[in-house]
This record gives sequence, C-alpha cells and structure tokens, in this order.
Amino acid sequence: MELALTQEILEDSTSKGVVTALYDALSRRDTEKIKNILTPDLEWWFHGPPSDQFLMRLLTGEQETTFRFVPHSISAFGPTVLAEGFDQSSSIAWVHAWTVTDGIITQVREYFNTSLTVTRFGKTGQSDCTISPLHCPSVWESSLPGRVGKSVPGLVLAI
Repeated sequence: MELALTQEILEDSTSKGVVTALYDALSRRDTEKIKNILTPDLEWWFHGPPSDQFLMRLLTGEQETTFRFVPHSISAFGPTVLAEGFDQSSSIAWVHAWTVTDGIITQVREYFNTSLTVTRFGKTGQSDCTISPLHCPSVWESSLPGRVGKSVPGLVLAI
C-alpha cells in the first residue's frame, strides 16, 4: 500500500513535479502524502520574522494555522526548485527554495518578505564560471508583487 501511495505522489518525479505534489498535499492538509514527500530529517533554513514561520507550524503540527501556501510561480534549476507566492491581505510575500534528491525533498530555505536573487555558480559548457567583484549574473529573481514602496531585505542564494 505504501509503495502505491509513493508512486502516486511522485507520478511526475521531476524536481518540479515533486514540489508541485507537495503544495497540492499542503493545500489538502494531507499529512500522509506530505510525510512521504519530505525526508524525515529535512534540513530547514528560515529568514523572516519568527511570527511568519507558518510552514514549520503546518508541517510539525505545532499549532493550527490558516495560512495557505499557494505558489504563483514554480521554477526548477536541476535539483533546486523555487516557489514564490504572496498573500495580499496580510502583505506577506514568500519564497521557498527546495532541494530534491532522488525524488524526495531534503532541504528547504524559506524567505518571508525578503527579496531573493538566485545565482548559479559552477562549470558552464564553455569555461569555468568565476565570481567577478563587479558582475554576478542571476538566473532568477523574486517578483514581490504589490510591494512597491515597501523596503524589504535582499538576499542572494548561490546554487
């Protein structure tokens, strides 16, 4: 039975498919599916006000939360999947950077009301990628809709 459940969850076993299945399970509060998508020793990193740790509260069952994670965009860069969403009524924007290994989520970096720029370091097809003090090309940037005029911290994530 558990094997059939796992195969159903991971029907789309791409990194993006795994993360999409997680958000679907989160929206239904399906704890069994969530448990099968996440590794038991999930590595977690959070940046934002402690009062905004909705995902941790939801996954640990620490306390009930009505906050809904509805991604407005999901982008994949190999094993790293970036999901971004916002709640206009609460004036909250969030970004999750998930790491998927062998069809299971092993790490999440969570950013609340933080602008995120993602840069890829490593070898390219033509030459080694080097870090230049003047230019660091980004592969993804958060959009923070409706945040005009509000200052938020900015971070760079290197993948």
